[in-house]
This record gives sequence, C-alpha cells and structure tokens, in this order.
Amino acid sequence: MSSNLFRTKNVEESIRDTEEPQHALRKTLSALDLTVFGVGVIIGTGIFVLTGKVAKENAGPAVSLAFVVAGVVCALAAICYAEFASTVPVAGSAYTFSYASLGELPAWTIGWDLVLEFALGTAVVAVGWSGYIRSLLDNAGWHLPDTLGGRDGAHGFGFDILAAGLVLVLTGILVLGMKLSARVTTLVVAIKVAVVLIVIIAGAFFITGSNYKPFVPKSESVSAGGSLKAPLIQLMFGWAPSNFGVMGIFTAASVVFFAFIGFDIVATAAEETRNPQRDMPRGILGSLFVCTALYVAVSIVVTGMQHYSKLSVDAPLADAFKATGHPWYAGVISFGAAVGLTSVCMILLLGQTRVFFAMSRDGLLPRFFSIVHPRFRTPHRPTILLGVIIAILAGFTSLSELAELVNIGTLFAFIVVAIGVIVLRRTRPDLPRAFRTPWVPFLPVVSVLATLWLMVNLPAETWLRFAVWMVIGFAVYFLYGRGHSRLNRPAREEAARPEA
Repeated sequence: MSSNLFRTKNVEESIRDTEEPQHALRKTLSALDLTVFGVGVIIGTGIFVLTGKVAKENAGPAVSLAFVVAGVVCALAAICYAEFASTVPVAGSAYTFSYASLGELPAWTIGWDLVLEFALGTAVVAVGWSGYIRSLLDNAGWHLPDTLGGRDGAHGFGFDILAAGLVLVLTGILVLGMKLSARVTTLVVAIKVAVVLIVIIAGAFFITGSNYKPFVPKSESVSAGGSLKAPLIQLMFGWAPSNFGVMGIFTAASVVFFAFIGFDIVATAAEETRNPQRDMPRGILGSLFVCTALYVAVSIVVTGMQHYSKLSVDAPLADAFKATGHPWYAGVISFGAAVGLTSVCMILLLGQTRVFFAMSRDGLLPRFFSIVHPRFRTPHRPTILLGVIIAILAGFTSLSELAELVNIGTLFAFIVVAIGVIVLRRTRPDLPRAFRTPWVPFLPVVSVLATLWLMVNLPAETWLRFAVWMVIGFAVYFLYGRGHSRLNRPAREEAARPEA
C-alpha cells in the first residue's frame, strides 16, 4: 500500500498527457505575459496598506529592509519553482512538481491544499474589491441597498452583488481563452503600476529627512500570548518576537512576506507558455524583482512623508498624503487599489482552475473536468464550476478571518517544491534542465528553513483550520482519488485480463 501512496508520475508521462487532443491547452503565453501575471497577482492592497501598518507597529523606517529580507526568502523559493517549471512544463505548479518527485499522496496533499487556498484567496480579494468600489460609488452619490452590500453590517439577508459579479465576469474571460485573459491583465496591471509610480514620484516631493530618524527604532519586547490567536511559536516555546530594533526587521519581514504571495501562480501557466524552458524562469523571477523594487520604493516614500509613529493603520499611504495637504492623491490610491484587485482576483482564479484541471487529468478528481473546450482550448468545466462556487462564497460570506489560510497553504507549497528539487536531482539527474537551481541541496534547504520560520509565526488557529482541511482531503483521496488514479491503469488492466 505504501508503495502506491508514494508512486511517482514520471516527467515524460506528464508531458505526454499534455498532448492528448481532448486534454491539451493552447500555448499562447510569452515571458512578458508571465511577468505581467506575476506582477498582477502580487501587487494588491498590500502595497498601499501593509507598508505603513508594519512601519508603525514593527519596524519603523527600516520596513524597507524588511521588504528586502522577505524578497530574498521569496527569491529562494522562486529559484526552485523556476527549475521545476522549466523542466516539467505542465499545468498544476507545485502539485505536478510533487507528483514527479515525491509521489502521489504528497501531490494530492499539496493539490488539495492549493485548491482551497486559491478559492479563499479569490473570494477574499473579490470582497475587498467590492469594498473599494462601494466606497467610490458612495463618493459619487450612488448607494447600493444594504442587502446587496455584503454580510458585514447587513441586518438579516445580505449578499455582496459586486464581489459575486466580479468573479462571474472573470470566469467568463478565463473560459474565452488565456490570450484574452493576458490582454485584460496587461491593461489592468499597466494602470495599477502607473498609479503606484505616480504615488512614488509624487510622494518623493513631500519627504522630510527628519522622519527617517531613528531609521531603526529602539527594540520593544512583546509579551507572549496563550490563545489560539497567538503565533504557533509562542504556544510551542513561549517565545515572542520583538518589535523594532534589528529583530523587529525580521518580525516585520514575516508580516510583509504575505504581500509577495502570488509569484508561484505563474508556474501554473507553464503548459500554456510557448517556450517554458526559457520564459518560465524569466516570468517568475522577473515579476518578483519588479514587485520587490516597487514595495521598497513605496515604503521609503511613506515613512519619509510622515513619521512612522503617526502613520494610520487602515490607510497609511492615503492618510500620509492628506497629512501633507494633498488629499486628492487618496482618491488616486483608492482607484489604483480597486483596479489592482481585479487582476489579483483573475490570476488566483486562473491558478486554482489549472491545479484542479491537472488533478482531474491524472484521475485524482473526476476526468470529466479535464476535457478542454473544443474552440477556446481552456479547461472550461472546472473554470465554470469553481467560478460559480467562489461567486456564491464571496457573495454570502465574510471571509476576513480565513484570509491567513491562503498564506499557510502557499508556504506549505514552497517547502514541498524546495524538497522536490533535491529529490528529483537525485532520482532523475538525466533530465534536461534549462534552468538549474544553484548550490543544491544547500539553497533549497535554506529555503525550507526560512519558509518554516514564517509558518510558525502564523496564528495557531490558522494551523488548526489547515489541519481540518487536510483531514478532509485525505478522506477524499482514499475514498476516490487513490482508486481512480491513472497510475492505477496497469494494475486494473492486469486484473481484468483473462487467465490463459
């Protein structure tokens, strides 16, 4: 039984599956498209909110260094993703990589995990987008009825019609084709980056040098907590991270890291890339570099415009412009955030449907969902199914408390991919690798340790919810996936063959 649980699907077989007419995706994406996807999903409201919040509560002006530290941790994982995505250019990202290196059960585990993470991420982002749009509508004098504004603040029935509508529109775009999705994303990302650059350039004129003093504020200890809302490391060892000082930079890095989450979704589009061996590493690493540079620039501007101790928590960048006598920029920031969340939502939905599609093609989920549209060559069945489910979820549910589940799932995927690089180097040294992770196994091991550090800083209740979802996943695998896996075909054919 254990040999079945850890049976691997070799790379050649995975690539052959992508050539089956009914299950083949259209290859239309370039390195630029992939970079745009990466930037589109990484840059969301975090760049406008998280920078100031962390500066005030954790690191002061040194928050810019925290973004550099978080960017380095992400780069370690990104390099591992780049090797796998260029070597195994198949839809599914960490799921497919795990199947080729660690085996079926680990692959199922990470696939099941990613389906939940991307679903929750899409719903949470859609609800956030709805909030920005309602705010802009209110400013224009248009008000939605309370019953259509979402669950928060609703008395009795409440449905977020804007969030649900956004998900359904994006679902339709994804069904119509990857190239259309890429064009829409390119337009949205261009607007979003333009707004960020306007904020950086305009804010640079309002910087006061004295606001950077002290650049690294004096360290402040944090008392350890005992509730499930406390970080896991506190409950395990009674250790609490400190704010400010040198250690405060690393505490801040564990917070701002989550502003980077999304570059791994680029790997889910490997199968739809024209030249994945060349373009996947460029797209993954390029998007991460661009976003790190923008995050650092924004953090330098916001802490220079207003002293870190006076920054607001809810809208620090917008309020910093108000404090300098330029409230007009607050509207620009709200517009940029609303536009930006559109691309985040689309790419999260894209990533989820590709993972679901890959699991279906392997038989771990019903094969019905792995048949592509005869004209658009997209996995329309899982896209429509998941789009409708997420639209309902976003419309009826307040998901703020579940948002951290997105983070722990992504971090778990980082660890699996880093370990997978080491394993596949040993089991398949003969594979042609257009991009090679340097210093194996040292660099992947460092990536695993850095990622584990960030994971243990998440609240214990996040770990508990994650464990519950994993238990449900194991039940589905043993009741359905294990028996229907395509790797079971030789055994079934042997059992069905009549004796001589």
